[in-house]
Amino acid sequence: MRPIDVRHKGIAKVICCWEVDGVLVDPGPQSTEGALLQALGGETPRAILLTHIHFDHAGATGSLLRRWPDLPVYVHERGAPHMADPSRLVASASRLYGGESGLRELFGEVVPVPEENMQVLRGGETVLRDFRVEYTPGHASHHVAYLHQPSGIAYVGDVAGVRIPPSELVLAPTPPPDIDVEAWERSMEILEGWAPQALALTHFGRVDDVAAHLARLRERLHEQVRLAGAHGQEAFEAGIRQRVADQAGDLQDAYELAAPPEQLYLGLERWHRKRAEAAGAG
Repeated sequence: MRPIDVRHKGIAKVICCWEVDGVLVDPGPQSTEGALLQALGGETPRAILLTHIHFDHAGATGSLLRRWPDLPVYVHERGAPHMADPSRLVASASRLYGGESGLRELFGEVVPVPEENMQVLRGGETVLRDFRVEYTPGHASHHVAYLHQPSGIAYVGDVAGVRIPPSELVLAPTPPPDIDVEAWERSMEILEGWAPQALALTHFGRVDDVAAHLARLRERLHEQVRLAGAHGQEAFEAGIRQRVADQAGDLQDAYELAAPPEQLYLGLERWHRKRAEAAGAG
């Protein structure tokens, strides 16, 4: 395994693309494509595995296929239609990032992925001989994780949280629109059931203390749920930023980019609102 720091916005340790035997796991946004290509040094990958389709993980995919048009792309069935036609995804994300210009400034160009390149996943498969796939929603309804069976390393996207070693601070990335806390609990149980040797996080790097890390993630997820339910956005964001300031040292900027506090709040506020609406309807 090789971690490739694509240096999002020029900052180290925000987004990690993993290269495993020529396979790219989450290539990152198109805005960092140049850094990824430089790290590959002219090598042609043999496949792209996407944990989910958020732009910080998958945004470069369509652009990379213009360079390598035969490259297969593995993606969950819920995410595949939005890779083929990203217009709705772009419209939704634009509301979070100050319009399409803000979205482009942060993540670059969004290029559709041809349907013929996509290998659609449901969970339960083994792909490319070595990668076991499981459906792991919670952070996103189209999220999967991959267990590289020869090494025992799990490539987990965002479902195992944000942590930037050497800091031990774990945050649960909870952006809108489809945070599902109960599903996230079940997904963490899947990861624990794998008993992996290590977790490969997109944000950021390798985690070897798997059980302790997942325990901290579970605790932090429920803490964030409580804070978002008890406080308004301003107080919630202040609390998250204070925790980062206290525990992350000089990694504060990286944490801010990897897990923007306003998005953590907005995703949980939406989750609370949907639960209240469902309770009222019942």
